[in-house]
Amino acid sequence: MPRASKRKAAPLRSPSVTSAADNRAGKAKSKEIERIDNLFVLYANNSLGMIDPEGIEALCSDMKVQHTDVRILMLAWKMNAQKQGYFTQEEWRTGLKALHADNLNKLKKALPELEKEVGTPANFEDFYSFAFRYCLTEEKQKSVDIESICELLDLVLGSQFRAEVDSLIEYLKIQSDYKVINWDQWMNFLRFFKEIRFPDFEKYDATQAWPLILDNFVDWMKEKHS
Repeated sequence: MPRASKRKAAPLRSPSVTSAADNRAGKAKSKEIERIDNLFVLYANNSLGMIDPEGIEALCSDMKVQHTDVRILMLAWKMNAQKQGYFTQEEWRTGLKALHADNLNKLKKALPELEKEVGTPANFEDFYSFAFRYCLTEEKQKSVDIESICELLDLVLGSQFRAEVDSLIEYLKIQSDYKVINWDQWMNFLRFFKEIRFPDFEKYDATQAWPLILDNFVDWMKEKHS
């Protein structure tokens, strides 16, 4: 029988070596947070202690990105921002740490990757839901006005479902039954675009659990193209 080879045991790291490595990692992380905080200070409103709409516009200007760019909404999603147009320091840290962006150049370069991240099916549905909730600016508010919904549809779904979004926006602007849209209706708009083929609506079944506003939209579209 061949003799079993004798493997040398890996040398144990001494507590002092481990501790030194941990200290270096901790210091590097602290430096990263410090740089992220310094960037926050550049755009924050000192009296509010957070970045306000003016600060966000200044940030966009420095990154040469329009403040209406959907990627700014994606950035708010990454931060899990709670108030439209405002970033707290904690939200800023959360987002920029996740993006490994501790300076303006890194943040700008992170936007295309963030767009890809949001584009995955699981993330996109979460982002789409967030986009609606981000528009709820008043306490206990549960719905969003039609004008804002039209702008939001164009921003978050326009690139994927251009013709469908244009048709729905046209309908929402001329109908008079609904002044606001709730979260359930909003989420069903996405499901509708993903499941129903335009413009014949072959798979659309009004007896299924679709919101009435979509039944009305389909009737309007069929009449328009008849």
